[in-house]
Amino acid sequence: MHKKITSLVLILWTLFQLNSQNLNIEDQLKNLPGVTFEKVTSSKTTYELKIKQPIDHSDPKKGFFHQKVYLTHTDFTHPTVIVTQGYQLRKNREQEVTKLLNANQINVEHRFFGDSKPDSLNYKYLNLKQATADLHHIRTLFDKIYAKKWISTGISKGGSTTIFYKYFYPNDVDASISYVAPLTNSFEDKRIYDFLNSVGTKECREKIKNYQTRLLKNKAQIIPILESYASQANWKFTYLSVEEAFEYSVLEYPFAFWQWGHSCDEIPSGKDTFKKDVIHYFTTDPISLFNDKSIKKYGSHYYQAATEMGYYGYEIKDFKDLLVSIPTDQNPHATFVPNKMKVDFDGTLLKKLHHWIENEGNNFIFIYGENDTWTSCAVPENDKIDAEWFVMKDKHHGNARIKNMSKNEYQRLCSALERWLELKIEK
Repeated sequence: MHKKITSLVLILWTLFQLNSQNLNIEDQLKNLPGVTFEKVTSSKTTYELKIKQPIDHSDPKKGFFHQKVYLTHTDFTHPTVIVTQGYQLRKNREQEVTKLLNANQINVEHRFFGDSKPDSLNYKYLNLKQATADLHHIRTLFDKIYAKKWISTGISKGGSTTIFYKYFYPNDVDASISYVAPLTNSFEDKRIYDFLNSVGTKECREKIKNYQTRLLKNKAQIIPILESYASQANWKFTYLSVEEAFEYSVLEYPFAFWQWGHSCDEIPSGKDTFKKDVIHYFTTDPISLFNDKSIKKYGSHYYQAATEMGYYGYEIKDFKDLLVSIPTDQNPHATFVPNKMKVDFDGTLLKKLHHWIENEGNNFIFIYGENDTWTSCAVPENDKIDAEWFVMKDKHHGNARIKNMSKNEYQRLCSALERWLELKIEK
């Protein structure tokens, strides 16, 4: 009888603890300065937060904006994952490492994207020093609420943000997981050209080039189809003309082809292929990147790429005679800054970061896809630091993930996290 009572008391105590935690997180949030929140309908305890951030962290007198953040609360005694986005945050999603560690998650929209904008955008304050200071402020706010280990993670540009975050604030997190994250070395990172000229088979690369050539040669026939398609999709082309957008999209094709894991069998070839060429062109959709809505949506990204993050261009030596609407005196660059403003690129931060990560970039996990174009700009492997690299065979930008790792890769990843976080992962 005594044992039954004791068991009942333990069960009741556990239920009380769980309920009080869910209630207490709201009490905790109410005590955070500059934070408002509302509960989100979810199977987990999730809140959408608005966090007051200085436009300029070095001078709060310049005003503030509110940054959108999603908090998924699991347990005060569990680790916490801070997700470093690179763009707008449309909806919350629990990340792989959050599930793996049964962790709390703080998902942060990047400054000057989506809902995280001041009333008036002064791009002077869109830089990595300010963006990582946003993350540090959030980390500091939640420091007393979540006192266990912290992990940062991000995908693509968000993965690059993870790298820069640890560079500026090396003590904020205990481990970082960066997925498919480019770390360019210049305004026009030419390693991308080397990748595109060597990835896959020679036959496949030749097939891609022949396809691009046919598209450009048939531009006069394709443009009216494109204009009709754009009208139905309610696309406007004023930043770039339709002709410019088309030529850019043809140059973009191989980059996107490998980035998103298309098969060479998809590419039309042989005679009488015009109809098949056009269908494939609209199916793979390289053109949507260049309409006004898309360019405006990613304007802040283009500004960052053009000023300090670096980006890529298009190698045009094979197509120079077929390009009419875009400049051919040099490789065209893939940045389209807001309002075509004149900006200068400063590579100082990139040089410092490359040196830092080579010598001090410990407790990092870098995950890349073997066939992803962005892997050409991967953080280089070296044995000076305590870090793990995974270049996943036959994977691309969209599926180089923990869930698709081999058994040995997964075990190596878990072992590194267990060592750095001083915990045991239930595999």
